[in-house]
Amino acid sequence: MRMPLIAGNWKMNGSLSLVEEFGRAFAGVSLPVNVEVALMVPFPYLGAAAQALGETAVMVGAQTLSDRPAGAFTGEVSGAMLRECGARLVLVGHSERRALFGEDDAAVLARVQAALHEGLTPVLCVGETLEEREAGRTEAVVLGQLEAVVEALDATQRPRLIVAYEPVWAIGTGRTATPEQAQAVHAALRARLARHDEALAAGMRLLYGGSMKADNAAELLAQPDIDGGLVGGASLKVDDFLAICQSAG
Repeated sequence: MRMPLIAGNWKMNGSLSLVEEFGRAFAGVSLPVNVEVALMVPFPYLGAAAQALGETAVMVGAQTLSDRPAGAFTGEVSGAMLRECGARLVLVGHSERRALFGEDDAAVLARVQAALHEGLTPVLCVGETLEEREAGRTEAVVLGQLEAVVEALDATQRPRLIVAYEPVWAIGTGRTATPEQAQAVHAALRARLARHDEALAAGMRLLYGGSMKADNAAELLAQPDIDGGLVGGASLKVDDFLAICQSAG
């Protein structure tokens, strides 16, 4: 049985006061025991988030990392630094990193490997643009992004991955893939993983991202191959994010 994961991605948003608000809110509620929750906060707030959420069940994660362990790379942050600040997970290959910062499949793989080396759980993001979907290339694009990483990892590393499918056309647009559209891609991802190993496919958590909100989360999470959500804007609102977490239980 795969335990659902609800992960909030704050992107370049938030504040110390919001971190503290989340800490107080989650300290005062009981989350479903069969659901894991994480918040991916900007680098400067990692330590504060680890402290504010330390008495809760919420894990802290980062939004990216360098592929280098240390050195003269001004502005970069290593996996070891993230772990020392309390991060347990890290997003890798988010569509905004791919589109805005030029991270190709090779760069994404290098960051996945860096995360694994430091004992962090990489959340590998895959997804297609609207143009790619309309051209009928959704599976080719998404499965290609998956294979660029999975093929390069060994059998002991692969189970440590989490995969998040985020249709690029549904991120921050208010548009959401229908539950049927999301399920179809998740099923294709799981089928491709099964080519490597049936147990890997059965155990891998696949998250849906792309305008998941309190009012559509339950229907999306009810799909058989959707094991949680990577939540954007709604993760900046305590009540909305709590509602999504509760709906996963």
